[in-house]
Amino acid sequence: MSGHSKWKNIMHKKEKTDAQRASVFTKIGKEIAIAVKAGGPDPASNSKLRDLISKAKDNNVPNDNIDRIIKKASAADSATYEEITYEGYGPSGIAVIVETATDNRNRTAGEVRHFFDKYGGNMGQTGCVSFMFTEKGVVVVNNEDGDVDEDALMMDALEAGAEDIARNDDIFEIYTTVDDIGFIRADLESKGYAVISADRDMIPSTYITLSNEDDIKNMNLLLEKLDENDDVQNVYHNWENCD
Repeated sequence: MSGHSKWKNIMHKKEKTDAQRASVFTKIGKEIAIAVKAGGPDPASNSKLRDLISKAKDNNVPNDNIDRIIKKASAADSATYEEITYEGYGPSGIAVIVETATDNRNRTAGEVRHFFDKYGGNMGQTGCVSFMFTEKGVVVVNNEDGDVDEDALMMDALEAGAEDIARNDDIFEIYTTVDDIGFIRADLESKGYAVISADRDMIPSTYITLSNEDDIKNMNLLLEKLDENDDVQNVYHNWENCD
């Protein structure tokens, strides 16, 4: 089991330009707005909102921005976003899931379909690739200094209710159910671990490696264009070695 590519994508986003970071802020803002609409503006009683506030802070969204988003989303006349998931195939049959939040489903569907078509793939029907993925929560613990005791972390994580743990370079990834993300994050932080991300992920059951240079170029462009689109919240795929 590995969500390593997702974490690399997160790190890549953090290294982007100011304009691109602003786009990340916008996407997280939409998630927060949707959570407020669904469960109210109080993170004490809205666990989804509480987790998203932590996610926003992980991505360096200022507290003032977070408070402003919550206040705006609480207003009766605030924008309402529809969450729509698209599925399809990239070059050489790479499975791709695209999660969106939009106020115009026709615009979003057209743009997502255009990206698939332009970069060597095709958009499919709902369910055509999602069966290849398992929804998990992934809590990422920093081990850049190499001072985390893997056995101790594994024991602490499993005692907190985690399902699995994996070491990837200078991080540990703790896998759990989506509902337990916030609890396990808080538990590990209380024990002194440096949690640098805690989010939902879609883990593929199998991966595909691309060898054709045109396929690699097109797959990179497909992911880049989807990432740049303000309506697109998350993209999951089973492309191996996509560094």
